[in-house]
Amino acid sequence: MALAKHLEKHEKVAWVKYTGLPNHPSYELAKKYHRENCFGPVIAFGVKGGEGPSQKFIDGVELASHLANVGDAKTLVIHPWSTTHQQLSEPDRIKAGVSDDFIRVSVGIEHIDDIIADFDQALAK
Repeated sequence: MALAKHLEKHEKVAWVKYTGLPNHPSYELAKKYHRENCFGPVIAFGVKGGEGPSQKFIDGVELASHLANVGDAKTLVIHPWSTTHQQLSEPDRIKAGVSDDFIRVSVGIEHIDDIIADFDQALAK
């Protein structure tokens, strides 16, 4: 939750999707089915500027790892447009909800201050 809220306020972030945020379309269902303030480790966000800045973010993280997994103990990031969904046509990627600025994060167990610092320095690049 802390990372999602931080990214929402970041000047280089275009959007954030996290079920724990009130603006998420499934927020009410998430509140119903999850324990209080436990909305899971997966966050999606978009880096302003599209594919180029998004890939620079991925290349710039130092603490987080660039892997397609989710649910690891370590923080993982991936740019689906150029990795997991690259075999699809551009219209099909967009239809699947995968935009060129989209970053998927699986938040690990590192200290939140370290995760935020890593994301901030990668976004600054």
